[in-house]
Amino acid sequence: MSFSDLFGSGEHLRNINHFASIVNLASVDGEINEKERVLLERFARKLDISEQEYNMVIKNPQEFPISAYNSVEKRLERLHDLFKIIFADNEIDQEEQTLIKRYAIGLGFSNENAEKIIKRSIQIFSGQLNFEDYQYLLDK
Repeated sequence: MSFSDLFGSGEHLRNINHFASIVNLASVDGEINEKERVLLERFARKLDISEQEYNMVIKNPQEFPISAYNSVEKRLERLHDLFKIIFADNEIDQEEQTLIKRYAIGLGFSNENAEKIIKRSIQIFSGQLNFEDYQYLLDK
């Protein structure tokens, strides 16, 4: 039985998969350090991950590998979801920016594209739209 079978389906399973991807990213460079652990605990709270689920994912994050997608739309959807989580507290710090860049590259974006998308997404999510973008969105 996989971990996915234990957690049911729907939005909560999606949150667990996102969290597991974040844990995988945090552990890519070896042990999860204290700063990373604090950040993971914050993400777990934002994603409504229980303590039991948190411990299971931390213990075995490989059960939830990051999936690269052929579809740019699907990659952007995953990043969008993660930006919504990050901006749940209306801010993004340097650790979160570093983590989301690693996540974007893990999804299959090039380093250059990841940087562009993240920079623009931060502007959008933090309300820093210029007039042309604002007008474009109103006309949609």
